[in-house]
Amino acid sequence: MAEQLTFDLAVRPSLGRGDFFVSTANHLALMRLDAPETWPNGKLVLTGPKGAGKTHLVHVWAEQEDARIVTGCELSALDIGQVETSVAVDDADGLTPDAETALFHLHNHVAAQSKPFLLAARTAPSRWNIALPDLRSRLEAADIVRIDAPDDGLLSAVLMKLFADRQIDVTPPTIAWLTTHMGRSFAEAQQIVATLDARALAERRKVTRSFAQEVLDKDPP
Repeated sequence: MAEQLTFDLAVRPSLGRGDFFVSTANHLALMRLDAPETWPNGKLVLTGPKGAGKTHLVHVWAEQEDARIVTGCELSALDIGQVETSVAVDDADGLTPDAETALFHLHNHVAAQSKPFLLAARTAPSRWNIALPDLRSRLEAADIVRIDAPDDGLLSAVLMKLFADRQIDVTPPTIAWLTTHMGRSFAEAQQIVATLDARALAERRKVTRSFAQEVLDKDPP
């Protein structure tokens, strides 16, 4: 019998609107992003825990608004004068001093063009360590919408998406077992899927409910 081949495939997240699962945890956030004309002063801050779907929502919004996406670590190299669209800044907290200065000028540039300005971060701007007083005051004046901790439906959908991003087929009983045996955490879901993927690849096994239980009993998240 020929030896079975296994491939460590790259993770390719699907970030389209149709791939975003709507639940009570994120419904309000999606509604606010769908109506940028209602944002006070044209800006909004989207917050939520790691893995909550902030980046996915940023891409959904950017596609429908034809907006430019830039991450916090890319701000310093951005040619702000060439920006002519709405802008979304992902991972906007934890900025370097140079990135803070760039974000301040980008904020003013986008506002001068009356374009919507979206920022995504884990926490509200009042909790960011911002050194520039003018930038702090501008960001703290923005409305905030939060993605909450996942309910069972959303957690199941997140698990299914994380497995699909890694091109792993899992059955509903496997998802149901994982959902009832893990914490209400997007970050934990990411960790569990990564662990199961690595073990399944190393052992050349499929991710089943029994396999998941075996792995997580030995290596709990």
